[in-house]
Amino acid sequence: MSVRYEKTAKGEVAILPRKDYEALVAKAAEADEDIGVARLVARARKEVAEGAPLIPMEVAERIADGEHPIRVLRKWRDMTQMHLSHRTNIGQGYISDLESGRRKGTVAALRVIAEALRVPLDMLVTD
Repeated sequence: MSVRYEKTAKGEVAILPRKDYEALVAKAAEADEDIGVARLVARARKEVAEGAPLIPMEVAERIADGEHPIRVLRKWRDMTQMHLSHRTNIGQGYISDLESGRRKGTVAALRVIAEALRVPLDMLVTD
């Protein structure tokens, strides 16, 4: 890297070739990304240590691929809609409507379902 220094009215500045500048910017962005990933990993470890559920990768991938989270998590917990209905006091038809996307669900209903499935509420909230 060939750096040239010049004095200006505001102080000394470093001048370097664009290629070297872009390499420095890329390294800085990579370092920022590494710091961000490290924060996410630390947060996840803390949440798991505090009792957050460990979700199997297959379950997470199915949700990420667009399957409805209530259906995926309910099946993962080996529950039928009727069983979830009994545990939550929410009608089976309502649960079916949520899973099919015909309804969005109220925060209160989703909270009760999340508790029954033993997952955080934010896992059930779709777009």
